[in-house]
Amino acid sequence: MMEPSRVILRARGLLLRRPMKSAHSRSRTTIAAVLCSALLVLLGLGATLAQTPPTPYGSALFERALEALSERTSLPSLVNQNGAPTGFRSGRSVFSGYPTSPNGALDTGAWQRERKGLSRSPPSPHDLSVAPSEFSFPLDLSSRNQMAINEAAKAAADSAGSSVAAQSPAAAPAQPAALDAINLRPTGISENEIRFGIVAPFSGSAKELGRQMKLGIETVFSLVNEAGGVNGRQLKLFSADDGYEPSRTGEAMKQLWENDHVFGMVGNVGTPTAVVALPFALDHKMLFFGAFTGANLLRQVPPDHYVFNYRANYSEETEAAVRYLVTVRGLQPSEIAVFAQQDSYGDAGYEGVAKAVRALRGGYTEPILRLNYKRNTVDVTDAVARLQSRESSIKAIVMVAAYRAAANFIVKTRDRYPHMIYTNVSFVGSTALSEELVLQGARFADGVIVTQVVPAVSGYSRAVLDYKTALTKYFSGERPDYVSFEGYVVAKILVEALRRVGPQLDTEKLIDTLEDIHDFDMGLGTPLNFGPSEHQASHKVWGTQLDKSGHFNAIDLE
Repeated sequence: MMEPSRVILRARGLLLRRPMKSAHSRSRTTIAAVLCSALLVLLGLGATLAQTPPTPYGSALFERALEALSERTSLPSLVNQNGAPTGFRSGRSVFSGYPTSPNGALDTGAWQRERKGLSRSPPSPHDLSVAPSEFSFPLDLSSRNQMAINEAAKAAADSAGSSVAAQSPAAAPAQPAALDAINLRPTGISENEIRFGIVAPFSGSAKELGRQMKLGIETVFSLVNEAGGVNGRQLKLFSADDGYEPSRTGEAMKQLWENDHVFGMVGNVGTPTAVVALPFALDHKMLFFGAFTGANLLRQVPPDHYVFNYRANYSEETEAAVRYLVTVRGLQPSEIAVFAQQDSYGDAGYEGVAKAVRALRGGYTEPILRLNYKRNTVDVTDAVARLQSRESSIKAIVMVAAYRAAANFIVKTRDRYPHMIYTNVSFVGSTALSEELVLQGARFADGVIVTQVVPAVSGYSRAVLDYKTALTKYFSGERPDYVSFEGYVVAKILVEALRRVGPQLDTEKLIDTLEDIHDFDMGLGTPLNFGPSEHQASHKVWGTQLDKSGHFNAIDLE
């Protein structure tokens, strides 16, 4: 077989040779020129598809071949107005995708990097289907293969037109279709699986929260996968550890998106970390589902398009706690203080308490005492000292903390304030808190209240029984836990939506389906609802209280 370089030289001679005078010779020359020109076109397109950077000589010869082919066959010009050959990308040269270095030379390394990222940054749906006016061949002369490619690409683009596209910070804004460059599917979806990600603390003082949330989600995924998956696809969960530190969250999100190619996020843990994770998800048009936080950051009005929550928010939890303390336990609002993490999580809880107190008093009130501690520490010395310096009597502490700091605060204040009422929001991690307190002594656990966003795991509702059965089957050594139960509920809602979408899955179809979920009853004792203006499925708050043995019992908060 003749080497490509010799083919190019032979073709060049034919293309540049003056036409012969005889009709027979002109006919032979025309046929030869057309064939050689067509060969050059195929070689040029082959080089493009093989991602081989062209030489200036090759580019010029390729353009001349296109012109000659057009002249010899009387077809419309195959060269656009800028003199560049038109390729599969509408309105662009077939070589225009090759990036250049600052000095103007072809940067083959940059091209390879662009090629490597094709699965995350594919052509837009517009680029995938070339309009007749943008492609120089008349439609009826296009090859059947190319028509099939364009029709298939257009169908795939239409079905995935609103999926996500990953972009580097220096690149153009994310395009609305993160398609697999080969299979033309949204990122994270293949014939056999759907990939989800979770960023949570799997190390540090809050690691039990991440472990339990992941455990609950994986319980449902295991149950579904054993039954054949969702519409024939297995569900896979990829995790990244941010240690409950916002400074690590961005890299964790990037890892899941760029390395693990996840379709969406489910069950992320934390408010301060959500401050970083949420913008990343929104910028990349990723589903951000069922985060383990009650912060209003994830509950905009109207709601962010890609963000869905299961749980009641912190304002609803702290309002329920304050009303319980005032109407059931008979306290005055001035006798309530807040022990809070010194970050956006603590701020959200504190604002919830302040809002509830204002509502009870009919307007403005004096600032509520706030006792702070630093995130990812158990140092509560300053908070204890400030409580002890308070002249007025404090009879209840609403705690907006992680389990180790909360337990340490209770241990250090219980003996001085034996009748103090301690309430915690659900994020504390109920089981972990109970274990920490019982280790210190029964008197520290007795009477501690935790508001919950799921029913008591000691109960016998359908949802609780189903959860316990599945947990025992797939993770037999694990005890029922409120955090893992929440992860279980979150995953069950997500799976229900995935099933309703059907096999043609993309982000927009999933969002539309989620917004159509109304009065979904999974045995929690309260129906779950989403809608275009409602992206929080539940507003229910349950009450639980520890006894001396560290066992939680349900209590009525009304």
